[in-house]
Amino acid sequence: MPVSPITLFFDFSSPYSYLASRVIEDLAARHDRGIEWVPMLLGPVFASTGSRPLVEQPLKGPYALIDIQRSARYLGVPYRHPSPFPIATHQAARVTVALLQQRPELALPWIHAAFDAYFTQGSNLGDMAQLHALGTGLGLDAGQIDAWCGDARIKAALKANVDRALAAGVCGAPFFVVDGEPFWGVDRLPQLERWLEARF
Repeated sequence: MPVSPITLFFDFSSPYSYLASRVIEDLAARHDRGIEWVPMLLGPVFASTGSRPLVEQPLKGPYALIDIQRSARYLGVPYRHPSPFPIATHQAARVTVALLQQRPELALPWIHAAFDAYFTQGSNLGDMAQLHALGTGLGLDAGQIDAWCGDARIKAALKANVDRALAAGVCGAPFFVVDGEPFWGVDRLPQLERWLEARF
């Protein structure tokens, strides 16, 4: 009997989403699960929850800067805190949506390349020139990337992802849903795995 994938809602500006992207595939493989990658934008989520980026919150901000890097070391994931941070990621997300629709074989390489570029090399994903460079590395033409970013249908699909995230109760990123069970945060992956093992 087929089993549902692990749905992962993520934003390229989220360091915890980056960390999750580095470890979720191994976890899913251990349990014969696929992954549904759903790019979305945290801005509308923050607006709905009355929140704002962690680093802009008193007390939580300084703590988060410590916790992110400690979490990266704990998971064995390379990390260099980028500047500027956070950044607008709607263009990178639009390219992801387009690839998932039209070039699915390149979607995951793009996701990993984009996350790595920002969180290990400091490349600003809000800069179209940086997106062009990422695309070139995957054999994508800069003109195609520009076309996707300006395509009304791609914009609408990304908005639909945001609406879907809000309807699913997404309150931050990364946010996972498996068999209808929600898990928020990379630190909840041990619980997600336990759920897959025993439905605790």
